[in-house]
Amino acid sequence: MEIVIANKSHTVYADIICKTIEDAAQVRGTGIAKRKPEYVATKMENGNAVIALDNGKFAGFCYIEQWGHGKFVANSGLIVHPDYRNIGLSKKIKQKIFEHSRTKFPDAKVFSITTGFAVMKLNSDLGYKPVPFSELTDDQSFWDGCQTCRNYDVLTRTDRKMCLCTGMLFDPTKIKKDEKIAFKEKTFKRLKRIKEALFLKKNKE
Repeated sequence: MEIVIANKSHTVYADIICKTIEDAAQVRGTGIAKRKPEYVATKMENGNAVIALDNGKFAGFCYIEQWGHGKFVANSGLIVHPDYRNIGLSKKIKQKIFEHSRTKFPDAKVFSITTGFAVMKLNSDLGYKPVPFSELTDDQSFWDGCQTCRNYDVLTRTDRKMCLCTGMLFDPTKIKKDEKIAFKEKTFKRLKRIKEALFLKKNKE
C-alpha cells in the first residue's frame, strides 16, 4: 500500500473516486456533497490531493480546497474503497493530507464539516477543535458546494448557523501561541532550578 501526493498520472482514478464517494453517501444515508471527475482530476494535477493505491488498485483518496483567498483550507472528499475499510487506512490518508496542507499552506486555518464520528475522531487527534459555523470560512462558493447534500435545506433554514454536520477547526496561530507559552514556562522553570541550585550552594558554603 502506498499513500502519495497525487499528480496528473493519477487522474485515471477520478471516475472511480467519484463513484465511491457517491456510493458511500447512499449507504450512509447522510450528507456527502457530490464531486465531478473533472474537479477531482484538477486537484490531482495541481498537487492538492493524496491517493492510496494497492499495487495500482484504488484504495483511498482526499484532497485540499482553498477558501477565503487562502485564509482557510479544507481536507475534503476523504474516502476509502469498501475493500480497504476497517484497516486504519482513513487515518493514514487523513494524516498525510493534513501534513501536506500544513506544509503547502502553513498560515491557513484548516477546517472540516462532517457528520461522521470517525472523521471527527481523526480531526480531534490532529488538533482540530469543534467550532460554530461562524468561525469557518464565509466564502460563499464553499457553502454553495453543500447544495448537492441531502441536508442542504437544514443549512438554509438556519441561515447557515448549523446543520447536521459538525464544524471543526485547526488554527495554526493558536498552536504558535501555545508553543510560545510552553517555551516561556520551560525557560522560567530552568532559571528557577539554576537559582535554587546557586542558593543551596551558597548556604552550604
